[in-house]
Amino acid sequence: MNESRIARRGTSRVALTASAAALVLAISACGGGSSDKGSPTSTTAGTKLSAATLNGSGATFPQAFYETTIAKFQTVQPDVTVTYAGGGSGKGQTDLAAGLVDWAGSDSTVKPEDAAKFKTPFLYFPTVAAPITVSFNLSGVKSLRLTPEAVAGIFGGAVSKWNDPLITATNKGVSLPATDIVVVHRADGSGTTANFTKYLTKAAPTSWTLGTDKVVNWPAGQQAGNGNAGVAQIIESTQGSIGYVDFSDADFAGLKSAAIKNKDGKFVAASLSGASAAVAGATLNADLTYDPLDALGATSYAITAPTYMLISTTYGDAAKGNAVKGFVKYVLTDGQDLAGYSGFARLPAKILSAAIAQLKMVKVG
Repeated sequence: MNESRIARRGTSRVALTASAAALVLAISACGGGSSDKGSPTSTTAGTKLSAATLNGSGATFPQAFYETTIAKFQTVQPDVTVTYAGGGSGKGQTDLAAGLVDWAGSDSTVKPEDAAKFKTPFLYFPTVAAPITVSFNLSGVKSLRLTPEAVAGIFGGAVSKWNDPLITATNKGVSLPATDIVVVHRADGSGTTANFTKYLTKAAPTSWTLGTDKVVNWPAGQQAGNGNAGVAQIIESTQGSIGYVDFSDADFAGLKSAAIKNKDGKFVAASLSGASAAVAGATLNADLTYDPLDALGATSYAITAPTYMLISTTYGDAAKGNAVKGFVKYVLTDGQDLAGYSGFARLPAKILSAAIAQLKMVKVG
């Protein structure tokens, strides 16, 4: 994992904001972000928005991207203040449902029974995608190749030693110790967990028995961390550990990650190009959700996850509503140029165009 990025998430709000601001300055000095001729170019930079404060919470998976984009957005719309508190997809969903925030981040879709709890209906706006890495800390081992069955066995508790045949079979020549595997998962309600367990359900249905959700009943004895950064920190400090972490946080922590056998039978390491390949073949649903997990394609990374902004369909405060729409449009246009710098894959033009068109469904005032 050595794709170059400039800013990284800090351990505090101050460090994070400073990191995002530094990235904005660096990108501006370079004349902008990465280019993609297929990306929509219409932006909100030329439309001055009225003063408003937009509070958000939710998924930690895309937090580095959102913080960086917020910092850049506020340089072109200085009268609009945008915050993002993280907390996990579950928190974002419940906060938006209760009207505690103006927008939410979520890597997972809302269950039908939970959608009924929202005071105002909402829409999904896909923003970026990224790999969920299977990161590890094992002395003397620089690389691993894992099948879906091996990953399911490790996290489901059936595989407890590093020299288990399910692991050694695909790692010839690698000296794997007969020591316990320390498994690390999320403690909070997490869209990363929902996507990771959804992948295991799809790719290893006979091996994975714990189901799919933002929180699952993990085997006893595993360790748990809050947020992707919390899981990454535990792996970084724990010899013999393994866990699932978003690409950005894994890279920030300097973690090694396994190459995962994809649906075409190829072992592909986590990368932004592998995530883009997985997204390219995904079908966009009518509500703008899509599923790039366990995608076909020789170069597709198997555990590629989507992430969404959840936006209410109605905002009574015109200034706030217009600011929400302006911010979302910025994320879908200029913001895409910031994706790679933050450790995320920008979305294809077909998805971005559909999301921009959907903004007309958000009513203001």
